[in-house]
Amino acid sequence: MGPLLVLAGLLLIVYATLSSQSKIRFSYNQVLNFCTFFYSSFLKPHSKDDSLVGQQGALESFYKVQANVYDETRKRLLCGREDMLALAAAQLNFQAHKGLFRHSKPVWVDIGGGTGYNIEAMHAFLDVPEFFSAVFLVDLSPSLCAVAKRRFQRLGWDVKVVCEDARTFRLEDHLEKLDDAKPAARELSEYASAGINWVYKADLITMSYSLSMIPDYYTVVDSIVRLLAPTGLIGVVDFYVQSIVETAGRNYVGGSLNRHVNWLGRVFWRAWFDCDRVSLEGARRDYLEYRFGTKKILDQRNYLLGGIPYYVFIGCHCQGVFVRSQDLLETVDASCTESPQIIPAKGHEFLLPLLPQPAIALETRSKAYESAIINLSSNLPLPSTFYQSHQARIYYDEQLEKHMQFNGDYLYSFAWEDPRVDQRLLQIGDNDTILCLTSGGDNLLEYLITANPRRIHAVDLNPNQNHLLELKVAAFQALPYCDVWKMFGEGQHPDFRRLLLDKLSPHMSSQAFQFWAKHVGRFTSSTSFYDYGGSGHAIRLVRSLAWLSGLRREIQELCTCKTRNEQREIWSRIRPMILSRTLHWALVGTEWFLWKAAGVPAAQRQLIIRDAMDLPCQESSRHEKVSDATGEAMWDYIVNTLDPIAQNTLLSDENYHYLLTLTGRYTRRCHPLYLGPKAHHKLSQPYAFSGLRIHTDEINEIIQRFKPATLTIAIIMDSMDWFNPNSTAASTQVRALNRALKPKGRVLLRSAGLKPWYVAVFEKLGFSTKRVAARLPGTCVDRVNMYASTWIMTKVGDL
Repeated sequence: MGPLLVLAGLLLIVYATLSSQSKIRFSYNQVLNFCTFFYSSFLKPHSKDDSLVGQQGALESFYKVQANVYDETRKRLLCGREDMLALAAAQLNFQAHKGLFRHSKPVWVDIGGGTGYNIEAMHAFLDVPEFFSAVFLVDLSPSLCAVAKRRFQRLGWDVKVVCEDARTFRLEDHLEKLDDAKPAARELSEYASAGINWVYKADLITMSYSLSMIPDYYTVVDSIVRLLAPTGLIGVVDFYVQSIVETAGRNYVGGSLNRHVNWLGRVFWRAWFDCDRVSLEGARRDYLEYRFGTKKILDQRNYLLGGIPYYVFIGCHCQGVFVRSQDLLETVDASCTESPQIIPAKGHEFLLPLLPQPAIALETRSKAYESAIINLSSNLPLPSTFYQSHQARIYYDEQLEKHMQFNGDYLYSFAWEDPRVDQRLLQIGDNDTILCLTSGGDNLLEYLITANPRRIHAVDLNPNQNHLLELKVAAFQALPYCDVWKMFGEGQHPDFRRLLLDKLSPHMSSQAFQFWAKHVGRFTSSTSFYDYGGSGHAIRLVRSLAWLSGLRREIQELCTCKTRNEQREIWSRIRPMILSRTLHWALVGTEWFLWKAAGVPAAQRQLIIRDAMDLPCQESSRHEKVSDATGEAMWDYIVNTLDPIAQNTLLSDENYHYLLTLTGRYTRRCHPLYLGPKAHHKLSQPYAFSGLRIHTDEINEIIQRFKPATLTIAIIMDSMDWFNPNSTAASTQVRALNRALKPKGRVLLRSAGLKPWYVAVFEKLGFSTKRVAARLPGTCVDRVNMYASTWIMTKVGDL
């Protein structure tokens, strides 16, 4: 008895603390409600009611005493309910906008709905009486159903409260006279001609902390499968404990970020909840994810009450996709590989390896297609990317080591290449098929605005860079210009979490949604969004140095100059500090800073050193070993980058790259093209991103699967600088580019070297090479001026 009294005291203290934090008066009634909850949950023995048997009797024994205080005592325990409802409402609004409902208004069934809290809470996201043609609350506890009936009577809503076992609930028993829930007459005749009896289906089914309390959960989940419409949604929020090992090899779960619960947590929470007949074994969630396709998944912790793990699941009917699986797979595969689309004659022959259809060679199939075929042949759901509202993000295996090496973060929050120069050099047109590196996504968006190419394949090995691109794309599809500007112009949006749940989520993959749900603070904190990621190290360093050296006012003046002469004068005053040799020796020239903040790998650093040693003006001080020249070479490289920028480009008017680095935000006068009102108008059109495909893999892995001679342009930035000259990686990539490019197709690349070693590799493997820009000391080649040379490689022959 002693431990229970101690526990009661601790819970009472927590409850009082939370109440004071929420500015809620801690009244006598609240104390009484808490005591009732504690008695029912931990002290009251389970009693028998002769009129109720089985699970219903057990539930009534548990809830009867506390039914009237249920909502008051569960507000802080049952987290995630509003998040689940917000995600479901966002998906419903998207479907309604696209006209995807089978009838005029959807039908909602809340299974295990208890007191009706969820249905009332949904009103914050949708007008429940107007949006739905019918709403049902199904629960097995008579006491909770009585509370729900009183709630809806008070609200004046026509919600049907059904005290029934979810396994036996059927909509046709309650909807015979509801015309809004029936399909159109034409659809009914199509069902009749096919010999299929019409059965009422639900467009939304929700379960809030009820799946974990159902002993026979398999049959309940199976009954939901039958109850859910082909285009319907299921939303679940519940407790769980699970090890990441249990999900290894499952490519259909929609991401495992924050899913793992350590051993101690698994043992403790499972034992704790078992006292109240709440089962947290992983099999419940596993079976849910097996029977439904995953649209969104979110793993969270209720840290206010000790870090209780809970998840939010938004899914769809697998069979709703199987009807169009072959067409969907072929469409996605064709767009991934630039191959012609094959439409099957009939049936489900796609469960075979597609041997009767040899028009596309096996090696040109995309990894997404291959993974989907394996899943379908094994009777598993498709990877979650296939169930998304948009098919831009291509499936990738997030559990591979090559994707996990980035420590769960992106390196670049903005692009360091000048897209205006790209367009001038390449003259991109609407018939071009482009492959480019994702990076921060800024340049890719500018290509879409200025040229609108037929297709853009964005490629990045770092999944988090593509999560960033997805966020930017979703913002244009779902938000007005003012919100897009706050997020990416000012780098802050205090309401970002609400936007993510209510507006952005239908336009993002499950993995990208998970990432941004975890990093909401990057937009809502007092610091700028651009302070995060690898490039954020550089921005924070500049700000810190300005503060330590007392140059904050001068930096501000530099960024607001109206003329270049004024800018040059201020630069001459602050240059000794920014280009301090002491600072360079202590930090900027170190390997850690070059990689973590500037994104300069070791191989690229060696290109800079070799160029420094080969310049005639430095012959007299040439070092015997390359490693000895590192400090001086990096010093010269930084000076040759920054001095011409300060002398030749006006930061306040045109050079948004350095304006952002110095201030952490853009201005209405100086920003990337994609942040302008006209760009927003163009990119917010319904089909603005229909030609975009986002790949998470190495360039070679992508282009080797392209149909030969389909690409017209490949923009690979400085990626080849990363290759080791002693490996075969460069020649492998050049061969793959030669195969994928059309005759006279072009490769645009930048390098930290004036003549990088791999130029000769291009020349040997079917390309003519031309250096179109060389950044010699004192010259400014573009608004970034970061790279020593820019090259265009033109395909002149096949291999």
